[in-house]
Amino acid sequence: MEHQLFILNGANLNMLGTREPELYGRTTLSEIEHASKVLAQSLGFTCDFRQTNHEGILIDWIQEAAIKDASVIINPAGFSFGRVPVLDALKLLRKPLIEVHITNIHQRPAPYTHSLTSQVAHGVICGLGPTGYLLAVRAIAQKLGLIDLLA
Repeated sequence: MEHQLFILNGANLNMLGTREPELYGRTTLSEIEHASKVLAQSLGFTCDFRQTNHEGILIDWIQEAAIKDASVIINPAGFSFGRVPVLDALKLLRKPLIEVHITNIHQRPAPYTHSLTSQVAHGVICGLGPTGYLLAVRAIAQKLGLIDLLA
């Protein structure tokens, strides 16, 4: 049985690799997408990887994931901080939800330190760069009983 996995990305992440490379690195979102999909497929997931700069579109995708009973990895980016509509949409999810941030948001200046979306996530991975996405895929697989990370 294949499991559905949505990997959703918020505002400005389409500019990874060129946007503040001293902070976010030089890896592009396309490179993260490729690595994430390869890993997800090897673990039995159908992977849908998306990015938007528009909050309403992100909410529509979260609702779609809820309707399809999919697991979700989300890097809400700027939509993390004070975006109640995104938080409310995430509350619809029944399968595991992992939040990812490329930087360690706890070391960042305000307003980048407090993610509202973390309140409903099963786990949060931050500060590990693009590797965080791959760890999140493995964490979802572990939460669904597809792999044993300690074996």
